[in-house]
Amino acid sequence: MTGSATFAPFIENRETAPAYWQVDILWLVLADGNQTGNSFSLLEELCPKDSGPPPHTHTQTEIFYLLDGEITFLVDGKQIKAKAGSAVTVPPGVAHSFRVDSETCRVLNLYVPAGFERSIVELAEPAKHRTLPPKGLPMRGSMADAMKLFAEIGMKPVPGPDVLRPAADTRMDMSGGK
Repeated sequence: MTGSATFAPFIENRETAPAYWQVDILWLVLADGNQTGNSFSLLEELCPKDSGPPPHTHTQTEIFYLLDGEITFLVDGKQIKAKAGSAVTVPPGVAHSFRVDSETCRVLNLYVPAGFERSIVELAEPAKHRTLPPKGLPMRGSMADAMKLFAEIGMKPVPGPDVLRPAADTRMDMSGGK
């Protein structure tokens, strides 16, 4: 495909969208690369307090729109507090992470171009219910599989401490054990 991507109109909603549990987050895939000619993907997250990824970069622009709740973002070394109604834009290649400050939060994530959603669809567990996952849910597949996929979609861990979580973090370690 050359030039601008083309795709057929479609509709998806949170009641019927494919749902996945990854670590401690419920993900709803509202639009994926297959549906959008790889031009973008749109996901919704339901996250519990203290949830969030370790610092990382990826080749997609990422836009977070907070539907409800409060989050502290770390973007390019700067802490940003956001609440419902806020949009936070992270350009490609910029290091970022976040921590949920409220009891729960709901976030729309727009990725341009598509690709990031593969880390959910291929590594997360299909959700049995549209609720937060059970505690201690393991990642589907091995860390080696995850690191291979992360490389394919242009996601890289950022070495160094996670300033939003100074204590030991038991969520997904994206360093690949390095």
